[in-house]
Amino acid sequence: MFGDNLFNKIEKKTNIDKKTIMGLAKKLQDTNMKDENTLREIIKDLSTMTGKEVSKEKEDKIISTIINDQVPKNIDQMF
Repeated sequence: MFGDNLFNKIEKKTNIDKKTIMGLAKKLQDTNMKDENTLREIIKDLSTMTGKEVSKEKEDKIISTIINDQVPKNIDQMF
């Protein structure tokens, strides 16, 4: 698993603590990623955690991408 050193670096950079990260990871693991309401809740949580506002249009696009299995499997394809 990830070491505390990694979580300390993440917390220092993002102000998001290990407990919050682990809670989100558990939620993602236990979630039906095809459920629109659940996805909206996760996007809202991430938005709150990061302090970044997500527009309705962007939220809709993210949800559509996930539900329609259009998320790149290779991280290089994401950018």
